[in-house]
Amino acid sequence: MVCTDSIGGGYRAAMPRLRAVPNAPLLRRRALNRALLARQHLLERASMSAGAMLEHLVGLQAQDPKPPYLGLWTRVESFDPGELSGMIERREAVRIALMRSTIHLVTARDALQLRAIVQPALERLVAGAYRRAVAGLDAHEIARVGRELVEREPLTFASLGDALVERWPDRDRAALANVVRAYVPLVQIPPRGLWRASGQAVHTTIEKWLGASIAEAPDVDRMVLRYLAAFGPASVMDVQAWSGLTRLGASLGRLRSQLVTFRDERGRELFDLPDAPRPDPDVAAPVRFLPPFDNALLSHADRARIIDDDSRRAIATLNGMIPGAVLVDGFFAAAWATEPERDGCTLVVRPYRRIARRRAQIEREGVRLLELIAPGAAHAVRFDPVG
Repeated sequence: MVCTDSIGGGYRAAMPRLRAVPNAPLLRRRALNRALLARQHLLERASMSAGAMLEHLVGLQAQDPKPPYLGLWTRVESFDPGELSGMIERREAVRIALMRSTIHLVTARDALQLRAIVQPALERLVAGAYRRAVAGLDAHEIARVGRELVEREPLTFASLGDALVERWPDRDRAALANVVRAYVPLVQIPPRGLWRASGQAVHTTIEKWLGASIAEAPDVDRMVLRYLAAFGPASVMDVQAWSGLTRLGASLGRLRSQLVTFRDERGRELFDLPDAPRPDPDVAAPVRFLPPFDNALLSHADRARIIDDDSRRAIATLNGMIPGAVLVDGFFAAAWATEPERDGCTLVVRPYRRIARRRAQIEREGVRLLELIAPGAAHAVRFDPVG
């Protein structure tokens, strides 16, 4: 991957060429849906530890502290939020900017590997976003100063920006802090991210927090194989959409002899692990509640296997928020949110298609979700009109 050491350098991504695969087995939308659900443990909850599921999923998107807990609850049998909180407190899991430059909750072991892999993409993104704001400055010098600051004392993003602007008083605080975020592996430390705890996002370096450095020789091919295990079958563009990286066609080319290939209904080549689950398209799929920003909805260039384009546009907001989702028969059918009440909590379901036949199932699963979110409170499920 090509990148520049100083802010303001150009970057031009190479688009992978799509291969014509007329003789490869065809996987239709419903078959891809059931494969995704099986690998995400959304057909049947799994009996595994929080850490094992976190690694299987290659992390959980975690801009907000609560969604990772809900994401594990919907996938793991008898999930205990305290287990995940304990991992964060013991430094076995960390919150860090990774794929697509978004905060993910990952195991400490994965953080050290994945951050090294996505580092060029993070630098490329910040170069594009803040080219003018920090033009002429040395990104590595900004990173060096920022590292010293957060290792001396953990800082909020705002405080980091304030400290940096003392060195570069004519520059934008947020731009300087974002350069540090891209070039330095910052982790958000507890109490941020703990269940039923509150705290600002306070940062230090992964080296300071874990006493270990990010990988010197990151294994991109292994990351691609792990992605296929959790999200496949997938195209080159799908893997790139999930990771934020480009030019992954070379990786899949190296792996081709270990993989099987299919084609989707548009003729695109899909790669997969030979022994990965690909259930019958007609297998039953239970109602599932996904948290906001769940990677099952966000990790493909073509998301039609779980949410159609009309629904995706309908739920999109100007600030990029992705609401909680209700899956009915495996596909996005409704958004959900909670509303605190005086004596309890109400789960509000906003359908985007008719769901009357599954309403009772949605309500039962919704009550289970409320028992996790607001234990001991009065619970209610309200259905809004079809959006």
